[in-house]
Amino acid sequence: MVPVAWLLSLLGLGIAVAQPVGTNSQVLIAATLVAGMLVLWMSGPRSNERRLLLMALALAAIGRYAYWRTVSTLPDSSDLANFIPGVALYAVEMFAMVILLLSLFVVLKPKSRPARATMAGPASDAALPTVDVFVPTYNESAELLTVTLAAAISMDYPADKLTVYLLDDGGTDEKRLSADPVVAHEANLRQRMLTKLCDELGAVYLAREKNVSAKAGNLNAALPRTSGDLIAVFDADHAPVRDFLRKTVHHFAEDAKLFLVQTPHFFLNPDPIEKNLGLFKRMPSENEMFYGVVQRGLDSWGAAYFCGSAAVLRRTALETVGGFSGTSITEDCETALTLHGRGWRSRYVDQPLIAGLQPETFGSFIGQRSRWCQGMLQIMLLKNPLFVRGLTMAQRICYLSSGLFWLFPFMRLTFMVAPLLFIFFDLRIYQASLQEFLAYTCTYMLANVMLQNYLYGDVRWPWISELYEYVQSIYLIRAIAAVIRNPRSPIFAVTAKGALIEQDRLSTLARPYLMFFCVLLVATLWCAARWYLEPTSRDLLLALGGWNVLNLVVAGLALGVVTERAERRRNQRLSISRKGALNIGETAIDVVVEDVSSSGVRIRPLGLETAKLPKAASIGTLTLDGSRQAGLAVVVRRRIPDARGICLGLEFMALAPSQMRTVADLMYADASALSSFRESRRKSVGVVGGSLNVIRWSIESSVRALGHAARRPEPATPITAANDAGTAGNAPSSIDSPPRDAISAA
Repeated sequence: MVPVAWLLSLLGLGIAVAQPVGTNSQVLIAATLVAGMLVLWMSGPRSNERRLLLMALALAAIGRYAYWRTVSTLPDSSDLANFIPGVALYAVEMFAMVILLLSLFVVLKPKSRPARATMAGPASDAALPTVDVFVPTYNESAELLTVTLAAAISMDYPADKLTVYLLDDGGTDEKRLSADPVVAHEANLRQRMLTKLCDELGAVYLAREKNVSAKAGNLNAALPRTSGDLIAVFDADHAPVRDFLRKTVHHFAEDAKLFLVQTPHFFLNPDPIEKNLGLFKRMPSENEMFYGVVQRGLDSWGAAYFCGSAAVLRRTALETVGGFSGTSITEDCETALTLHGRGWRSRYVDQPLIAGLQPETFGSFIGQRSRWCQGMLQIMLLKNPLFVRGLTMAQRICYLSSGLFWLFPFMRLTFMVAPLLFIFFDLRIYQASLQEFLAYTCTYMLANVMLQNYLYGDVRWPWISELYEYVQSIYLIRAIAAVIRNPRSPIFAVTAKGALIEQDRLSTLARPYLMFFCVLLVATLWCAARWYLEPTSRDLLLALGGWNVLNLVVAGLALGVVTERAERRRNQRLSISRKGALNIGETAIDVVVEDVSSSGVRIRPLGLETAKLPKAASIGTLTLDGSRQAGLAVVVRRRIPDARGICLGLEFMALAPSQMRTVADLMYADASALSSFRESRRKSVGVVGGSLNVIRWSIESSVRALGHAARRPEPATPITAANDAGTAGNAPSSIDSPPRDAISAA
């Protein structure tokens, strides 16, 4: 009944705002609505009631704009040159408002589940279900897989109830028996190497006959060969914390119809936007908006869905639908949609319990997003949630929102191009005076920005959504067109991760962003010239010129995104605080481990004079307080002075796979390290502060990118990188360009 009440409320609101008034009256109404939003924003702790009231005020302002836009701004139908693009812009705006309404419904009442863990002990452990851990892989390096497998095996769970499986799609019978001797040799070598790795770690190696149905096929091939009550899925670069299962499996005992417990994806490295703009440690991660607010909203409507990794699923639920769904290339969401339609339920636990890797280069980032985009649109076209039997109305709306969101490239590029039609070609597709533009359009934009910042301010800074959408839109348009032409054409392509970049350089995908920035810059100058020369058009030029300048700021910021910064670090570090001892010869030094990666640690000696610190190249053993694992052989590489004294950089020495369990214990024993890092980035900068930041970053990014573009380009040296898990028989694409099949029809 709640969705019905929501829709009726919207209808009543629509009737209230669709009342014709003069421009002066609209200014008064707009000022009152915005003032009301400010009062609610600043009047105290955020309650659900205050949240709903602020949303209502924002929707009233947005509704006023929609009404005025519909009845007063469209060009005359007799003037086709203006009417056709004018209606196209209007249609895109109205569609954007539909997406906004759907998204507001999703986050109407985000659910917060208190984090709690199953207690360990003989009595409670006896009642725990058996768990199979699936780690699907295609061509990831043994080094990367070792960390993930070691962390999975080290999870706190009864050993007789936990089995870890490596599902290798790089060593299938099809590949090992290939007629191509190079392919056959590499597959056989990989199988022998990973089988030995699994034996040493205590995992089980599985490979199937053929590479079919991508990640879904890989997972499904393992189902009849395993028997655990629950299945935990981790991508090859997603290492779980020690108490992952303790904090998830108890949910299945509480609800016999529960098929999924999903946790957020948390990343140790920045994505290309965060890295190239230098914002990783300051700004909330891009996926925080989804995992911090949207997925919680989906959970409140019973629509939290499987995200491919960092999740636990019930085997019997999967068996009722024939396993993981593989019609689309986003098998995770599709599987959840199918099971929700069968009456199974899901839960979302908003606590980071895995640490993974994101694509480092802009090309691999675009390739990943192309796959997500195409997969979600495949679901919309082939399994439209509006027609899936068994879903509640709320679930249909939630899945519809998640799918339609991926049409944002049409909206984003339309909004970028629209002002140019008047500035360059004098097409009057937006009929309004400057006073009307300020009274309606500016109020709409202000209310929208305030609403977004109120709902998502701690996890998404102002204008960052516009940036992410713009940088994806230029290439996703082709990906969308390919799906629309043939919904079954896209194929699964892996996402390159772990790439290294030897020097700062422009991405090979930078050209269209440079060109469009130059077009917007010329448009700004031409608009200023026309404003000076054409007094009768100044109102419209001022309004559309301001719109174009806003687009120019976003386009300038995007230039910083496609100007790749050097990335020479092979292993990402995690800040922790763990006591231990460094033993060198007969000397034992009490230390605190301050950060760690799979290749080494930084430690801070306690109570030791600088003169007595071990010298570089000193060899010793690092032991950890409270660890059940053996000590780690280390070599001192360097001294690191800081405001608190001297730290030591230690490198691990020739660790055997079994010793990686000690490294996993060091990195992932305490989930609070991940939560602390996430919370340190969750801070709102406000609308004004965020806008000023974006302007400054845009100027800096433009100067940096144009400087690189003015130099003679140097050929990029591709470096082989590990790739994410769960792939089909598709080879990874170049790390500098998105997969062809992710951009165009297969």
